[in-house]
Amino acid sequence: MLRTITLGSCVSVQGIFVKDLADGRVAVKVDETVYAGTPVRKN
Repeated sequence: MLRTITLGSCVSVQGIFVKDLADGRVAVKVDETVYAGTPVRKN
Protein backbone atom coordinates (compact mmCIF):
# COMPACT_ATOMS: atom_id res chain seq x y z
CA MET A 1 0.00 0.00 0.00
CA LEU A 2 1.32 3.45 -0.91
CA ARG A 3 1.56 6.05 1.84
CA THR A 4 2.61 9.70 1.73
CA ILE A 5 4.66 11.26 4.52
CA THR A 6 6.11 14.70 5.18
CA LEU A 7 9.79 15.17 6.00
CA GLY A 8 10.47 18.49 7.66
CA SER A 9 8.19 21.37 6.69
CA CYS A 10 7.80 21.01 2.94
CA VAL A 11 9.27 17.77 1.55
CA SER A 12 6.83 14.93 0.86
CA VAL A 13 7.72 11.31 0.06
CA GLN A 14 5.42 8.64 -1.31
CA GLY A 15 6.41 5.00 -0.98
CA ILE A 16 5.47 1.50 0.09
CA PHE A 17 4.24 1.32 3.71
CA VAL A 18 6.75 -0.42 6.02
CA LYS A 19 5.44 0.16 9.56
CA ASP A 20 3.91 2.54 12.08
CA LEU A 21 6.45 3.87 14.58
CA ALA A 22 5.80 4.29 18.31
CA ASP A 23 6.09 8.11 18.14
CA GLY A 24 3.28 8.44 15.55
CA ARG A 25 5.49 8.61 12.48
CA VAL A 26 5.25 6.18 9.55
CA ALA A 27 8.08 4.42 7.71
CA VAL A 28 7.91 4.04 3.91
CA LYS A 29 10.33 2.42 1.47
CA VAL A 30 11.39 4.06 -1.80
CA ASP A 31 13.69 1.80 -3.85
CA GLU A 32 16.17 0.61 -1.18
CA THR A 33 15.82 3.58 1.21
CA VAL A 34 13.43 3.71 4.17
CA TYR A 35 12.14 7.15 5.21
CA ALA A 36 10.29 8.02 8.42
CA GLY A 37 8.00 11.01 8.70
CA THR A 38 4.63 12.39 9.63
CA PRO A 39 1.74 10.85 7.68
CA VAL A 40 -0.24 13.19 5.41
CA ARG A 41 -3.86 13.44 6.55
CA LYS A 42 -6.74 12.60 4.25
CA ASN A 43 -9.24 15.40 3.66
